[in-house]
Amino acid sequence: MNKFLPFLFFLSVSAFAQQIPDSLYLPGILISSIENPVLEEMSGLAFSKNHPGKFYTHTDSGGEVAVFVLDSAGNEVGKILLEGVENRDWEDIAIGPGPGGKSYVYVAEIGDNLGVHQNVMIFRFPEPVTFSTEITLTPEVLTFNYPDGAMDAESMFVDPVSGDLFVVSKRDSPNTLFRLQAEDFGKRNVVAEKLIKLPITGATAADISQDGSRILIKNYFKIFYWERKTGQSIVEALSQAPKELPYVPEPQGEAIGFQPDGKAYFTISEKRFDIFPVLYRYPLKK
Repeated sequence: MNKFLPFLFFLSVSAFAQQIPDSLYLPGILISSIENPVLEEMSGLAFSKNHPGKFYTHTDSGGEVAVFVLDSAGNEVGKILLEGVENRDWEDIAIGPGPGGKSYVYVAEIGDNLGVHQNVMIFRFPEPVTFSTEITLTPEVLTFNYPDGAMDAESMFVDPVSGDLFVVSKRDSPNTLFRLQAEDFGKRNVVAEKLIKLPITGATAADISQDGSRILIKNYFKIFYWERKTGQSIVEALSQAPKELPYVPEPQGEAIGFQPDGKAYFTISEKRFDIFPVLYRYPLKK
């Protein structure tokens, strides 16, 4: 989480800032305002693969050690408590493949504003078969570090094709893409592989469509979009020049997620300056 006044940008632009010429997606549609005080610092969202119309979210920086389940209208429908781990600074969440071909939820404990944590972690657990008011699970843990020392990051996605995990740094300029291999999970002190520099700074969230063909990375001001052709690696896809997509300015937007079919993406902000988080949907042009 970063407190460096993204709200100044929010105040300086109008709603027309989301109008991007020739965009593949339409401007954002306000779905709902989230006024649950527990969810004031949502820092990630990822749509379920197994439960249509449901998405997972979490809070950051000492928030509850739980993943919340919301429907596409923003209503809370379940909560998953995670045993044996802490919420030091959870910054993103993703859906991806896991052992046995099951769909897993991945939670990124990768925030490090001061760059002092040599080891950071990613947790994962299989998507629950059903949701209830509250269930408890013990996640698997991957502990890793970066090759050049501690870094702050807020963005992660899991390739549905390879199962590899990708993390995007935040404070270096330009930001760096790192990879953790699928088979690294469960290991400790893994060194993330540095891949490429990206044409973005201040990355706060990322997602990939569930067929692996579309990739999003956002910062506080813009949303960047890449298309991935069949047979391309993530690095090959992200080495192309991105397109800019519509974005309704938010006071502190740190979450983005594709609808499962990739025909819309959603954003939500943390609460700042007494502005409640608002869930926006951006549909694909027909």
